[in-house]
Amino acid sequence: MLRDWPGRTLDHGSMPVSLHLAQQPDADELLGRSPLAALVGMLLDQQVPMEWAFTGPLTIAQRLGTDDLDARRIAGYDPDAFAALLSEKPAVHRYPGSMAKRIQQLCQYLVEHYDGAAAAVWQDAADGMDLLARLKALPGFGAQKSQIFLALLGKQFGVRPPGWREAAGPYGEDGSHRSVADITGPESLGQVRAYKQQAKQEAKAKKTK
Repeated sequence: MLRDWPGRTLDHGSMPVSLHLAQQPDADELLGRSPLAALVGMLLDQQVPMEWAFTGPLTIAQRLGTDDLDARRIAGYDPDAFAALLSEKPAVHRYPGSMAKRIQQLCQYLVEHYDGAAAAVWQDAADGMDLLARLKALPGFGAQKSQIFLALLGKQFGVRPPGWREAAGPYGEDGSHRSVADITGPESLGQVRAYKQQAKQEAKAKKTK
């Protein structure tokens, strides 16, 4: 039977994963039960605040008039209409047009390679490096984004093929507060933000030397 998150199957419901990435109950609920929503949220997580990015999947679903995201529907959506949907105020992203294109490319890839099932990306991964390679092959997922999402899968969704921490690099370290993979509530959110701010300051200091 096809499975998505651990302990849940696609043909009947069960308890979803509890997340705190969007810091908005309805948006986090969707991320916790929809693999595609989680992927789209991760895709949107660049050049905007994390909460804005991870609220995006819910906003898209609501504007499509549904309570979930469907890869086939998004993949086949008229590109101009989809860009307009993301551009409605409040916009889904700072760059809604380019992100609309990236989301459609992601969904088209999922349809072509995984029959539209986002969870199939990690479902049968042989090990951490195999899973990392699958994530890096997704449109819009570079090395860093792929490692962060891999860490999120392992730390919060229980998707833990052999060697997943090693494949996730520093983001897979136990007890770290480097990325969205480590955010489980307001306190950890503050710790991750503090880490990122420190990293930015250190990078800026290196440039000025």
